[in-house]
Amino acid sequence: MREPPSRQSRRAGAIRTPVRKRRHHPDFNMLDSQGWKALEAEAKLSGKGWGREKQWALDMGLPGSESLTDKSIPTFARGELPHFAGINTFLKAPYVENVRDVGKYDAAVLGIPFDSGTTYRPGTRFGPQGIRRISALYTPYNYEMGVDLREQMTLCDAGDVFTIPANLEKSFDQITRGVSHVFSSGALPVMLGGDHSIGFPCVRGIAECTSKRIGIIHFDRHIDIQEKDLDERMHTTPWYWATNLPNVSPKNLVQLGIGGWQVPRDGVKVARERGTNVLTIDDIEKLGPEKTAEIALELAWKDADAVYISFDVDSIDCGFVPGTGWPEPGGFLPREALKILGLVAAEGLCGLEVVEVSPPYDTSDITALFGVRVVVEALGSMLAHGKLGSHKHLIDKPVSF
Repeated sequence: MREPPSRQSRRAGAIRTPVRKRRHHPDFNMLDSQGWKALEAEAKLSGKGWGREKQWALDMGLPGSESLTDKSIPTFARGELPHFAGINTFLKAPYVENVRDVGKYDAAVLGIPFDSGTTYRPGTRFGPQGIRRISALYTPYNYEMGVDLREQMTLCDAGDVFTIPANLEKSFDQITRGVSHVFSSGALPVMLGGDHSIGFPCVRGIAECTSKRIGIIHFDRHIDIQEKDLDERMHTTPWYWATNLPNVSPKNLVQLGIGGWQVPRDGVKVARERGTNVLTIDDIEKLGPEKTAEIALELAWKDADAVYISFDVDSIDCGFVPGTGWPEPGGFLPREALKILGLVAAEGLCGLEVVEVSPPYDTSDITALFGVRVVVEALGSMLAHGKLGSHKHLIDKPVSF
């Protein structure tokens, strides 16, 4: 039989207060934690850029009303604050109306609103708009890395490439022309897609400006290397055509996260024939993020002079990125993909694209927000490791228009 519950006296002081036990590791030292080191790193960052932006906001937007105690607030919203106001550029970076001025900046964002290469769900033509809109939520400062994009680099938004709806080849020519212009200027080109067909013309735009060899690290669930799809060069074909370029070898193409039930056998055959490098999610789970990044860097950089990153948001498990054209369960967790991205970007990049963000299918802008995170993570990692601008030595065949 069960024992009856013991009765306790209600008299004050009759129940002894339990001694609180120490739960964490006895050797834990707060000063050794990343959290504390990040606190210390922030103190070393300049605040001059933020000061200049606030003064610019006052000059451009008129001083605020007399009732405000914070005299740095203008009448008309300019710059970062408030996050819910203003005209959206990427991260509220300066909009460069004259694209001939992009060379004055370390990096330039280009929107590529194009989804005519889509074979199932269109909508990625609105990707650049969606990414820019939710990027207003971010600040330029990253806590863990201890970097501030506003203080340590210059970033501009060059607007969108004028793509031609329903005409793949003319749009590809426009995209190549836009990317080659930015790359030739010395600014790092950062492309916001758009479906994944843009991978080919983006890489072509860089490759035609240099005699150097380019490797590609490709985050995706889909292999995207068949020759044609539906008789056209679609979003399933970019790496077939990119690795046909004379200075882009398939041996330097590293594909991370490929797998599931949406990988066309035509593409698998080409990858096998060309000897590309493919790691599945299962491979990456066994290796871990650090080892995966080490392998990706070794393969992409072998006999190459630069590396380009193509990040398809559908590489992430679709529970985290519903707003994409071809969702697939079982992909990366966001945290592990960002970890690998930061590690591979730390060696420097010649270009970066984020593709397949489709706002019509998005929920609470979370897919677009992940697209923002990919860009700032890569830029932040390059800054933290002193590699931003390392692409400039490649430019030995610049174009001019």
